[in-house]
Amino acid sequence: MASRDTAEPHRASTPLELFFDLTFVVAVAQAGSRLVHSLADGHPGHGIFGYLLVFFAIWWAWVNFTWFASAYDCDDPLYRVATLVQITGVLVLAAGVPRAFDYSDYTVAIVGYLIMRVALTFQWLRAAHDETDPAARRTALRYAAGLVLVQIGWVVLLLLPDAAWKWGFVPLAIAEMAVPAIAERDHTTAWHPHHIAERYGLFTIIMLGESISAATIAIQTALDDEAALDELLPIAAGGLLIVFAAYWIYFAVPIHDFLASNRQAFLWGYGHYVIFGSAASIGAGLEVAVEQAVGEAHISRMAASASVTIPTALFLLTTYALHSRHHKNGLAQQSLLPTAAVLVLLCTFLGAAAVPTAGAVAALTVAMGIVLSARQGEGDVRPRTGRRAEQ
Repeated sequence: MASRDTAEPHRASTPLELFFDLTFVVAVAQAGSRLVHSLADGHPGHGIFGYLLVFFAIWWAWVNFTWFASAYDCDDPLYRVATLVQITGVLVLAAGVPRAFDYSDYTVAIVGYLIMRVALTFQWLRAAHDETDPAARRTALRYAAGLVLVQIGWVVLLLLPDAAWKWGFVPLAIAEMAVPAIAERDHTTAWHPHHIAERYGLFTIIMLGESISAATIAIQTALDDEAALDELLPIAAGGLLIVFAAYWIYFAVPIHDFLASNRQAFLWGYGHYVIFGSAASIGAGLEVAVEQAVGEAHISRMAASASVTIPTALFLLTTYALHSRHHKNGLAQQSLLPTAAVLVLLCTFLGAAAVPTAGAVAALTVAMGIVLSARQGEGDVRPRTGRRAEQ
């Protein structure tokens, strides 16, 4: 298992990686469903807190595998078996989402993580064994040690009283995210910029797919409940416009040239916790808006609208901050997405017109971006950094 070439041409996601991603659909759907029920029942604090915790576990499991695979995917039988074991762990994690969300019982989720960590630690140890570069071997061993130590921390936290999660989760989450920085402090693993950009893009599509599903539910509910047809179809249309615009905005510019170093790539990659989480929660918000429209939610129309507009605004702002701004020139281009985010938030106060108007704002943002790009020749602009391979 030798590290791969960071400048390898035509580096693309493998069928095994796509299969791995597919298993996360179940976990994200479980988290989104629980968020919908909490918001619709008027318990936003419990719902949002639970969603943030559960989604962190889902996101970080995907991140761990994705960056390792970018550097060491050898696709031999042993690698495939270890990955399939990690997939099993993801499915166990998904099975534990309802208990973690509803009862703060993280036992099943931790077991799922333990399964994933055993396989991933084996992968890092195998990489260390096969590495010929001493610096690369040390990095692999640090990763393996970090995974084991942090996993021990989660198991210990599980054995403590339930109240321990209130103060123990954040330090352990920080420890999780510190492992790559510590492991790679004097040697960078051979992750591939094009491959990482593609992997994150594909996972963004999966998250937006959850929102497409919610818009479909809105249309189905409208067809089944003709009395609410006038309210539900605009929600469905607005939701689709938001999701289509989110897709367009995220993929409007290439990002691989910006990923020139660990410092840039880690900030970009960690920030995707917000991008992924907000993209998936747009769908949850659409379901809440539908339930409120048919009288099944115990919240106000404004609260239901906010469940759509807030994650949409978060997606726009975070995508701008991490992704799009590196390709923007001039005040008009730089201010487009932040302005759109503010306008989407203001749509919260428009009553029944909130979601369709937010969708119209999102669509108009895309149109304005196209016009500004054509006027200023953005297609010829390179991101403000050099290629990683040239360092």
